[in-house]
Amino acid sequence: MSLNEILNSAMSGLAASQAGMRSVSNNVANVGTAGYAREAVSLSTGVAGGRVSGVIIGEPSRVADKFLENAVYQRAGNAGRTEAVSGYLDRLQALLGSSDSSSGLSARLSAITSSVNEIAGLQGSAQSVALFTGNVADTIDTLNQLQDDVSNLRGDVETEVGYTVDRVNVLLQSIHDLNNEVASLQGLGRSTAGPADQRMSALEELSGLMNVTVREQSDGRVTIDTASGQVLLDKRLRQLSYPSGAGASQATYPAIDIRFASDNGTMGASTGEKIDSTAIGGKLGGLIDMRDRALPNFSEQLGQLFSGLAETLNKASNEGTTMPPPQTLTGEKNGLIGSDRLGFTGKATFAVVAKDGTLVSKTTIDFDALGPTATVDDAVAAINAQLSPDATASFVNGVLSFSATSSANGVAVAQDADTPSDRAGVGFSQFFGLNNLVRSDSSALAPSGFTESDPHGFGTGETAQIVLRDPTGKILANYTMTGSVGSTFGDLVTELNASPLAAFGSFALDDKGRMAFTPTASASGSTISIPSDSTNRNGTGLSFSALSGLTGAASGLNKAEVSPGVLSDTTKLPLARLQLDAAVGEKAIGSGDIRGATAFVDALSGLVDFGKNGTATIDTFANRLLGSAGSEASLAKTAATDASARLSDALDRRDSYSGVNVDEELAQMVILQNSYSAAARVMTTASEMYDTLIGMLR
Repeated sequence: MSLNEILNSAMSGLAASQAGMRSVSNNVANVGTAGYAREAVSLSTGVAGGRVSGVIIGEPSRVADKFLENAVYQRAGNAGRTEAVSGYLDRLQALLGSSDSSSGLSARLSAITSSVNEIAGLQGSAQSVALFTGNVADTIDTLNQLQDDVSNLRGDVETEVGYTVDRVNVLLQSIHDLNNEVASLQGLGRSTAGPADQRMSALEELSGLMNVTVREQSDGRVTIDTASGQVLLDKRLRQLSYPSGAGASQATYPAIDIRFASDNGTMGASTGEKIDSTAIGGKLGGLIDMRDRALPNFSEQLGQLFSGLAETLNKASNEGTTMPPPQTLTGEKNGLIGSDRLGFTGKATFAVVAKDGTLVSKTTIDFDALGPTATVDDAVAAINAQLSPDATASFVNGVLSFSATSSANGVAVAQDADTPSDRAGVGFSQFFGLNNLVRSDSSALAPSGFTESDPHGFGTGETAQIVLRDPTGKILANYTMTGSVGSTFGDLVTELNASPLAAFGSFALDDKGRMAFTPTASASGSTISIPSDSTNRNGTGLSFSALSGLTGAASGLNKAEVSPGVLSDTTKLPLARLQLDAAVGEKAIGSGDIRGATAFVDALSGLVDFGKNGTATIDTFANRLLGSAGSEASLAKTAATDASARLSDALDRRDSYSGVNVDEELAQMVILQNSYSAAARVMTTASEMYDTLIGMLR
């Protein structure tokens, strides 16, 4: 080897040591920088003409393991989802209050039962009645407040969905720009460490917002796909288009559209792909799950609980009367008009009673004797025919009224002891709401009892949008019911069973006139919602949603209240019972009669038909609802803790491989210093050899 070759080799050794020292210095300087992957200089042996010619120094490169980085991306998505779900379920649990809270829903329901027991123990004292009716009103207020709180919580979720979509767009554009920078530097043979580190940090944040699959290409770029295979980034940028509702709680929400975008982020044409379910994963998937499944389901269950409570209390209320009896009983809308089929079996007694409880007149209407084709108007006519001139009944604008003609008298309605009147499982008075304790203007508080042959009564142009979602919240089918197939409820069933919804289940009317949906095995767990409904049955003000029972969202809770008359006057609570065997001139209602209190106790402890949610007592259903919410919150918290631990483990593994270890860097610095000293010594020796050779030539 010539002296020149020796000097060149030594000089390249010095340069290699200096390059290594620069990398070590840069690594130590960034030891606390998040997302920084340590650098290492690439060195190789230089060979020229078959002979070693020193060291070839390459550009510094990132020390990173793609498999470990991808493990972080995968676990970040699960951590983001579980954290979002756990956070909002914790907030829901906070709204419900602790189990020992006196203002919680469970405590309110218990207070109703305990206070109605006190009525019997205190012989119907005004204070005990006021306590009972006040507890019922407080419970309705609590249910309403919970509905409002859940709606507001859903609005908060929607706001965060909008923010998350915006952040995803920022990250996609940043990664797209860094892709271009990495590809340019790699094409020039220069180090890509800086932009590659920034890109990794952006990818890590993006993967927490949504599940993504990241693939590195030969030119240094990365491509990004969603967990469902939708392309978010290749050489062309995409952006998510979402018309945020500014935190508004809505019946339905639009899907997130994936659009092509220019390099500056300006959105263009749609790719034809959309994000509309929790399958997107990450924080965004968790938020969509809360918005479209968990919170609406809880809200619907609240509606079902109210329906059961109202039906239970109204059953006992309508079986009783007051002392003195009211001059007029005015019902509520139930969707029927005078020409509708009456549909009652059994018997009910209608009585006119003096203010002192003496029977003036009475009649027992045998609905079976009226015949299967009898109408509501026929029943009204029968009452009037039997009780005239002491009382009159009328049915105007869908509301039944029963009045004594003299202000000295009152009226009462009672079920026959042997064959009580029945339509859809409720008695005549309860069906028409004549003596309801709980009232609502927005929904019938008793099952409709419609059959397939009954006319649906919806006008031309009146429609109801029905949406079916799978357990993840994804829309399986969406159909707008028009009633165009025919004029009966059976025709509505036929229309729905011929719609796209029928691919996932079937519709039918149950024995109470409720529209029931039975999903197929593949669609098990799917839920029905009715986001918009313009139907109005024969002008009664009640819609398909309010009459069908398909969803608890139309339970009437939003306008529910305890009858104002009962709240203001404790004597208006129907605790007495009409003596069915009393003759005219005898006492038919006794002073101090509080047998109705026992009826309330029995009703509250009895089973209630919650339709698709099965049969249970009020307390059992409420405890199941609250327990389910608590259990789901607890499981979500555990899942979030586990996902966070798994993410931390993946981060530790990645950082232990690619992160900076100061001790290792200092050891490497010593090696490089020794290498530098050795190369310098070689140069010194070669210089001395040059001096000796020159001296010999002189």
